[in-house]
Amino acid sequence: MAAQPHTSPRGKTSLDKTLQKSEEVAADVQRASDNLAVVSTVLEQELPEEVQVGEVAQAIEHTSQLEEKLAKSAEKLAEVNAALSEEIEKRREATAERNESQALAEKLKTRLRSESTD
Repeated sequence: MAAQPHTSPRGKTSLDKTLQKSEEVAADVQRASDNLAVVSTVLEQELPEEVQVGEVAQAIEHTSQLEEKLAKSAEKLAEVNAALSEEIEKRREATAERNESQALAEKLKTRLRSESTD
C-alpha cells in the first residue's frame, strides 16, 4: 500500500504564518486606535474650551482623524485576515482531496500491476 502524502498541520504553512503576522498587526493597530481614542477624548474633555484654539485645536482634531484612520485600517485588516483564513482552508481542503485522489490512483496502479502479473 502506498504511503499517503503529507498535509501541513495548521500553523505550519507560509500562509498560516502570514495570517498569524497579519493578525498580530491588526491587533496592534486596533490597540493603537483604542489608545488614541482615549487620548483624544481626554484632550477634548479635560482642556477648557478657551484653551482648545490654534495649534491645540489642530492637534485635537488631528488626533481624532488619526484615530478614525487607524480604526478603518483595523477593520480592513480584519477583512483581509478573514479572506486569507478562508483561502487557507480552501487550499487545505483541495490538498486533502488531491492526496485522496493520489492515494486512490496508487491503489489502482498497484491493483492493475498485480492483475497483469496474474
